Amino acid sequence: MSTYLNHSNQTNATDDRQASVTRQPFAPAQELVPSRYALQVGDIDVVVISDGVLPLPTSTMSTNADPQARAAWFKDMFLGPDAFDWALNVLVVRSGEQIILVDAGLGGQFPGFPRAGQLPKRLEAAGIDLASVTDIVITHMHMDHVGGLLVDEVKSRLRADVRIHVSAKEVEFWETPDFTQTVMPAPVPDVLRATANQFINDYRRQVRTFEDEYEVAPGVVVKLTGGHTPGHSIVYVNSGGERLTFAGDALFPVAFEHPEWHNGFEHDPEESVRVRMRLMREAAASGEWFVATHLPFPSVGRVAVDGDAFRWIAAFWDY
Repeated sequence: MSTYLNHSNQTNATDDRQASVTRQPFAPAQELVPSRYALQVGDIDVVVISDGVLPLPTSTMSTNADPQARAAWFKDMFLGPDAFDWALNVLVVRSGEQIILVDAGLGGQFPGFPRAGQLPKRLEAAGIDLASVTDIVITHMHMDHVGGLLVDEVKSRLRADVRIHVSAKEVEFWETPDFTQTVMPAPVPDVLRATANQFINDYRRQVRTFEDEYEVAPGVVVKLTGGHTPGHSIVYVNSGGERLTFAGDALFPVAFEHPEWHNGFEHDPEESVRVRMRLMREAAASGEWFVATHLPFPSVGRVAVDGDAFRWIAAFWDY
């Protein structure tokens, strides 16, 4: 990992493209698509890794929205009308001697999502060895955040003493999860429940719980927010007067223009609105880097206030 990160963004998409073109002039399209993006936050190295995408109904992104308003938003974004590809982003952070994986993607064990579960091969392509990971932060225990830890090619390569940080409230919630306020496709709750249970069963000895917040490594803090799930957490990376927030599932692409729209996967939709409003106001005031699981890759940008709503300002790629 150190070799890759020391080259920072110079080894992002360009190397992938050059390697593909060198091998064959008309390389398959997937070989030309970048899957990682590196940046520095002070002295801390951060890499955003794409776990791929999964298709979801557009209605899931805005369960309380007027159908015509929803259709108009997706049309304006050249998406939909009935479904769209939901990005999956994870982080790898190096602070001092610690290498921290933030979330683990979906994994390849779920039928119907052939373009997700890409994390193992994309970590390998980035030169990041799973055996070097000292800590894993789980923002919450939905299947697209812990599923990647359940595949054999990941489990067999993680070190036995890896520390997995999850909020105590999140672990408690999944003992008897409540789906009464969610609006998910019918099979999903059972799969979410089973995946969360398997994660705890497989990693019980490695799990380290925290109450409100915990400093995982110098400058890397995981903090409870609630909302999306009762134990949902975010990660702050602070170094040299700079900050990056990984917001997990606190917000989705519609959140900037319509922060009041509910997402079908939110276990407490009203609290989720309060959480994302607070996080976006903080980000707009500080000018910090902002990354989230389901914003389009590489999901690195800033937030600005735009009247009663917000505006997403994507970072200019440095490569």
